[in-house]
Amino acid sequence: MPARNMCIMRLMSTKIVLLTLLTVILGAGAALYFTFGKNSARTAQVFDWLRDPSSHPELRMKASTQCDSAPFIFPTDGLIGFIWDDSFRPGHRHQGIDIFAGTEIGVTAVIATYPGYLTRQPDWKSSIIIRVPDDPLQAGRQIWVYYTHMADPQGNSFISSEFPAGTSEVFVETGTLLGYQGDYSGDPNNPVGVHLHVSIVKDDGFGKFMNELKIENTYDPSPYFGLPLNANENTDTIPICK
Repeated sequence: MPARNMCIMRLMSTKIVLLTLLTVILGAGAALYFTFGKNSARTAQVFDWLRDPSSHPELRMKASTQCDSAPFIFPTDGLIGFIWDDSFRPGHRHQGIDIFAGTEIGVTAVIATYPGYLTRQPDWKSSIIIRVPDDPLQAGRQIWVYYTHMADPQGNSFISSEFPAGTSEVFVETGTLLGYQGDYSGDPNNPVGVHLHVSIVKDDGFGKFMNELKIENTYDPSPYFGLPLNANENTDTIPICK
């Protein structure tokens, strides 16, 4: 074999080895982050519960629960697994809260946590957003409450038939049935586990909601629900109230 080709093969082999090592290092880093990160104690409790949801029924919240004088009611049954500013991988910051039902898909009801005007964009299979014109924590400020993962892995929706795709600005009261928990992620081969994701999204100042995927476009949900839902302040306790 010509020397030039041998050299190219060695270079390619070296690149493959380096890429493999990088993948291993990143995977180990992620594992270390979950194991030893700032929220490791609470995260360990969450994963223990997910392995056997029947093991700790006292950690489950009930739909319609209102904690103390908080303005929002709880939107579904389940355990609050991940909270605002948790991280699923280095560099990631969670924009809301994840509530795990511990049931099959399409079983656990999701209700409106506060009154407002519901929109479901034409391409939304698992999501709705509710505009709250007057933030109960700051008069005159508009906020949006976003609910998602209400579909199966293939995108078959569990959102109530009252709110078909393309619904815009339909008023709903607190407690209105919105749909059911699912595990839709956008990728049929990568379901996210049966849960509801809820976040409180900022208004852009022109009457539209901001990009929910960025944490800086969301508010800490703690005072809205009356629970310790900020991962920077709650490192070891699964939030619960009765």
